[in-house]
Amino acid sequence: MAARNSRPDAAPLILARLTRRTDFLAAARDIRKVAGVLTLELTKTPDTALKAGQARIGFTASRKIGNAVARNRAKRRMRAAARERLPLSAPAGHDYVLVARGGILTGAFQALLGDLIAAMAAAHAKLDARSGGGS
Repeated sequence: MAARNSRPDAAPLILARLTRRTDFLAAARDIRKVAGVLTLELTKTPDTALKAGQARIGFTASRKIGNAVARNRAKRRMRAAARERLPLSAPAGHDYVLVARGGILTGAFQALLGDLIAAMAAAHAKLDARSGGGS
């Protein structure tokens, strides 16, 4: 999945998919922020996988969300929200994992976008504070 940044003054941000379990676990061990119907897990991309202008993203929904159809729908909603918001506000060199929470299937899509923005702002603020202000 690749999405381009619509800002004319910035280089395009490419969103690559996380596929390896170890990458998901690394994000789960680092920064986690809960916002409404999703949880955002964030970590810096390892040096071995680092590419200029790229952020990596993964999606997960547990069986608490529902059957396979419900989990797939939850992940489709999260992918759509990420495609819309991450290229605008996510810096390159980070791995993001979006975890579905209860209510993701019944809530408004605009609320999901707001939750994603809030979780990203909080997670990056924590990352900046921990690393001394630079991201």
